[in-house]
Amino acid sequence: MFKNYFLVAYRNLIRHKGFSFLNIAGLALGLTACLLIGLFVHDELQFDKFVPQGDQIYRIYSERTKTETPETLAPVPPMYATTMKQEFPEVEQTTRILMESSVDLLEVGDKKIYVENGLIADSTFFEIFPLDFKYGSAAHALDAPMSMVLAEDVAKSFFGDENPVGKQIKMNKTSFVVKGVLQNNLSKFHLKVNSVIPLSAAQLPKERMKKWGWHQFFTYVKLRPGTDAQQTQAKLRSYVAEKVNPTLPEDDKVTDLSFLQPLHEVHLYSANFKYDSSVKGNITYVKALGFIAAFILLIAGFNFVNLSTAKSMQRAKEVGIRKTIGASREQLMLQFLSETVLLTLVSVVLATVLTALLLPSLNTFTGKTMTFDLLTNPGLLGVLVLLTVVVGLVAGFYPALVLSSFQPVKVLKSAVVTDSVFGRVQWLRHGLIVVQFALSVFLIVCALVVFRQVSYLHNKDLGFNRDQIMFFPMRGDNMNKHYDTFKNELQQVPGVASASIGYGFPGDQVAGDGIIVPTNGEDKEKGVTQLMVDYDYLKTLGLQLVTGRDFSQEMKTDKDQAFIINETAVKELGFGTPDKALGQTLKWKVWNNKNPDSLKIGKVIGVVKDFHYKSLYDKLEPAVLQIFPGAYWKVAVKLKADNIGSSVEGVKQVWAKFSPESPIEYKFLDNNFDQMYKAEDKLKSLLWIFTGIAIFVGCLGLFGLATYAAERRKKEIGIRKVLGASVGSIVSLLSKEFLVLVLIAAVIAFPAAWLAMSRWLQDFAYRIDMPLWAFLAAGLTAAAVAFLTVGYQAVRAATMNPVNNLRAQ
Repeated sequence: MFKNYFLVAYRNLIRHKGFSFLNIAGLALGLTACLLIGLFVHDELQFDKFVPQGDQIYRIYSERTKTETPETLAPVPPMYATTMKQEFPEVEQTTRILMESSVDLLEVGDKKIYVENGLIADSTFFEIFPLDFKYGSAAHALDAPMSMVLAEDVAKSFFGDENPVGKQIKMNKTSFVVKGVLQNNLSKFHLKVNSVIPLSAAQLPKERMKKWGWHQFFTYVKLRPGTDAQQTQAKLRSYVAEKVNPTLPEDDKVTDLSFLQPLHEVHLYSANFKYDSSVKGNITYVKALGFIAAFILLIAGFNFVNLSTAKSMQRAKEVGIRKTIGASREQLMLQFLSETVLLTLVSVVLATVLTALLLPSLNTFTGKTMTFDLLTNPGLLGVLVLLTVVVGLVAGFYPALVLSSFQPVKVLKSAVVTDSVFGRVQWLRHGLIVVQFALSVFLIVCALVVFRQVSYLHNKDLGFNRDQIMFFPMRGDNMNKHYDTFKNELQQVPGVASASIGYGFPGDQVAGDGIIVPTNGEDKEKGVTQLMVDYDYLKTLGLQLVTGRDFSQEMKTDKDQAFIINETAVKELGFGTPDKALGQTLKWKVWNNKNPDSLKIGKVIGVVKDFHYKSLYDKLEPAVLQIFPGAYWKVAVKLKADNIGSSVEGVKQVWAKFSPESPIEYKFLDNNFDQMYKAEDKLKSLLWIFTGIAIFVGCLGLFGLATYAAERRKKEIGIRKVLGASVGSIVSLLSKEFLVLVLIAAVIAFPAAWLAMSRWLQDFAYRIDMPLWAFLAAGLTAAAVAFLTVGYQAVRAATMNPVNNLRAQ
């Protein structure tokens, strides 16, 4: 019996090639999009799942609530780990990672390589994260101050396939001993790890490690089995409020709220965390892609149902004959469901091939290493089989129900099926078209809004000139000791407009610290961003002074007694206007290990126009610029537009003169900012791609329905032409029904798109207004696509010889 069902299904598939192609192509494209998105979403959800007892591991983070806009900070002070380990019996172990963004120079013999993502961590790091070792072991790997653990790829770069445990390697000219090599299986770890050295190697001052206000460590705790994390979180807050704050000066009291974040949430739920160096995903984008996959699958499924029910008109007599010779309704339903499953199977096979072909491109685009191997992953094969059966049965159930319900007497007497069921079928088809195009319009609006916001991020005036600025860290004692001479020689290079050395350039690491403002005889500390600059910082970046003057080497007091602030600082520090800010006194607790209590007291000599030194996710903060050579470590070189290549070579030659033992490693400042919005750039591209797929799949169904409508009304069209109807009037007759459905779809989609995009835009401190033209453009695009799709068939039907139409049975 089933053999006969599938034989008949095969014959119908071959006989109606056009409709079969539309059905298979639409469903295959929809399934391909779903499979690709599904692989991506599954990959994102796998982060940190491999860590043993990961459900007991939490990251401590804090929320600063005293600011105008609450801030979530990934790093916390060092005393959190110390206190929880000593005072909380429910805490099994803790570990800290120093917040560091430098690129390390590793050397073995004559081979020198710059390596990012080097961790400086407590010796307990591998107790919290027992990563797999290829050589050596996690036990005691970081106990010795000068020990180092390498990632497999880094170790191979220096030692090949040889076991390097016990061998020497230099990091930034300091010798370390390799204690272990990690296996190359950390793609699903939320931390990028190329090397790990113990915190003791950093030789941090003991006084600093006792601070409750130095937010410099990513801190993890492992709770004992059965511990309630929420209770531990509440206990930590109470401990800080009741036992820590009473021991601290008023200005140093802890006001931040502390939270315990489950390890498996770190990757996807930290998109808004500040100063976070973990591998960030975004649960909002993952959910959005999941919804898009569901949308596309719905569109493809509705397309399938629409075409199948429309085609059922032509199979009414077949049903009538089968019923007449004794076929039951259940047998007919099995027959038509078999056809649906066969079509779905062909679509799934085609989708599997397309997914395998497209996955390498998706991996390149996302930077992932996803695989789609049915032989080594039987679970994936099971998903495809399940998908075939479920999609086939669900998509084919209603068409099978309709077809099997025909009454033999009515369908055999009439050339046209007039059964009342078809009134309901027509409403079903119209409803499915509305849903298809509502989803398409929704995606078009979202794609346009995302495109507009991403363009805004890349093109907004940031308040400084970021073009043609070469950017690199200083290296070596000679360069650090003679930075003035190094800078002067850089400025002599042909093609160099100016150069600046400092700490806190836009798009790079900046320091959050306090500034003391004397107010009514009382010193009040305010949180600000500290930018340690030199005398050419404003000139190199093209910052604009609102009032006052720039730092000047001719003014000997500028080094130790002068500050420049931004416009936001004028408001936040309570100075009223930029002019009133000039001459105001500020005090700063100097970063000085030898004398941590020393104060720098100076006057505000200038106010610069606000400039965005962070991404546009972050609201502008008060910034204080000051001369402080003790923090200098980065160099910005402004190049002239002419012959940049030779200018770069000139900079390299000056570098080689001062630091011949270290190769130069540079970037351009505009690239730094572009990198900030990589996630949004990818979202924009993915939205365009999947929106295009959704529209194309919808058009396939619309094309099939338009073909059917023209076929069903060909006698009517022939009569109208004989009576003098124009081609335009016939096209209008066949098209207006579908255009009305698109209009209804747009009315449904617009509010949903407005709500979704309004929420998405809230993530940005600086964002576009909701563009009303995007909604108009989406509606017109959908209408145009529908008209062109239907219009093609309408014109074709309207230009046919009416005699042929009238002769048709």
